[in-house]
Amino acid sequence: MTGAPLVLLDACVLANFSLCDTLLRLAEPPRLYEPKWSEEVIRETIRTLESKLGWPSSLTGYLEAELQAHFGEAWITGYEPLIPRMANDEKDRHVLAAAVHGEAPIIVTFNLRHFRSEHLKPWGIRALHPQSFLIEIFRQEESAVMVKLEQQAADRHRTLQQLLDILSATVPEFVAIILAAISRK
Repeated sequence: MTGAPLVLLDACVLANFSLCDTLLRLAEPPRLYEPKWSEEVIRETIRTLESKLGWPSSLTGYLEAELQAHFGEAWITGYEPLIPRMANDEKDRHVLAAAVHGEAPIIVTFNLRHFRSEHLKPWGIRALHPQSFLIEIFRQEESAVMVKLEQQAADRHRTLQQLLDILSATVPEFVAIILAAISRK
């Protein structure tokens, strides 16, 4: 553990490639947070990538190997006995149980309706849309986020504006805050 906040990333976030890339880059050293997930979350991610987005199994296998290589400590295990105690949506109880067991006070998900406050509060957990999470990180570490976004764009052979255009489909308010910060400079 690094002292950075622990954050469980839900499968719906990990299956969105550009957003996932951004989130994982923010978790690389110097870490702005420490990502967490379970084997079940990764299985769900891979199913989505293959069945809904048409990724070949060779590519999802590569992704999983890279996650293991770079974020081996992210896997939460041993949470299964907690699943029956979770009161949130049945399909996502495994996610909340993993967060509780892994002591991750934040779940980042697009699926907020499955993680209502009354189900999370007893466990000291909150669910955030990725946009809200990214905005929080940006407000705390503006320059570090900018450096990581610029590096992501360069690694993808894109301009920062092209990367932001892609991200604006899923996190438009975050992109607006980035653009406002750029225009202030």
